[in-house]
Amino acid sequence: MSKTALFPTDFSDVSFKVLDAFKELKGMGVDNVILLHVVDERGYQFMEAYANLKEVQDQNLEQANQEIEDMAQKLRDQGITVSPKVVVGMPVREILTAEKGDQVSMIVLGSHGRSNLSDMFLGSVAEKVVRKCTKPVYVVKR
Repeated sequence: MSKTALFPTDFSDVSFKVLDAFKELKGMGVDNVILLHVVDERGYQFMEAYANLKEVQDQNLEQANQEIEDMAQKLRDQGITVSPKVVVGMPVREILTAEKGDQVSMIVLGSHGRSNLSDMFLGSVAEKVVRKCTKPVYVVKR
C-alpha cells in the first residue's frame, strides 16, 4: 500500500538530513511526498512601511521555490513522487492544515530548524507539530 508523507522543510541542515531518512521510509512503503515550505508571514510584519515590501516578498518566494525544487529533485532521484508547495503563513498552522487537507499518512520533519536552539529537546515548530497533529510524526534529530 502506497503511503504519502508530509515533509515540512525550512531548508535548514536538519532538513537535508531528513532527505536521507526517506531511503528507509521508501522501504516501508512511503513513495509519495508532499514537500512543504512555509514562508513565515511574521517576517513581514515590521516591513510594512517599506515601499519595496512586495519586491522583497517576491524575491523570498522565488528563492523558496528554487530551493524546494532542488530538494524535490533529490527525492525524485530516490524514486519518490514529490508534490512541492510553497505557501505564506504561520508554519505550524500551515503544516497542520496540509496534514488535514491532503492524503497524508505521516509527517516527517527535522527536530530543529533554522533557529537551532541547542538547549531544547525539539525546536518550537517540531514540538508544536508533534503535540497537535493527528497523524504519526517521524522526527529526524540533528
